[in-house]
Amino acid sequence: MKNVTKISVPSKKDVNKKSQKLFDQLNSQLGMVPNLYATIGYSSNALENFLTFSGNAGKGSFSNKEIEAIKLAVSQANNCIYCKSAHTAIAKMNGFTDAETVELRNATINDPKLKVLTTMAKQVAEKAGHIDSDVREAFFNQGYDAKALVDFIAVVTAITFTNYAHALTNVDVDFPIVEK
Repeated sequence: MKNVTKISVPSKKDVNKKSQKLFDQLNSQLGMVPNLYATIGYSSNALENFLTFSGNAGKGSFSNKEIEAIKLAVSQANNCIYCKSAHTAIAKMNGFTDAETVELRNATINDPKLKVLTTMAKQVAEKAGHIDSDVREAFFNQGYDAKALVDFIAVVTAITFTNYAHALTNVDVDFPIVEK
């Protein structure tokens, strides 16, 4: 059997000064530095750029609930237990029930706007952006425009980054773990 390199979650002393500052900011905003963000902090440039990009992705086009819906559907499609768990917790803080978070992850929610967002997010993740034309049209039929489409892509890109970061590092999940 081959040895597998284990990626450990760095502590503040294990990262450079730029990442240490970002850890301090995260800690003041969230009350913690999530394991995945800390791990991204091995590269201060990656962490800084990710936090800026992710923090702005979808703003102006989508509500916090809609952004969480997109993130949950993509994380489900990419089978990222870390992001499914983290964004289930965040979705619940934004007013979703446990049952609704499962429906969002599986694109089975009844709300028409959330249904189109989660269906589209799931297809984008599963088909590398090549979604069914009827799903794309349903997005526009729900009142979204070209700006929202680009903002949608930004949200998908941001959550895909963390999905892949977890897949490649497999750091411990520090949120309540969701089933399936």
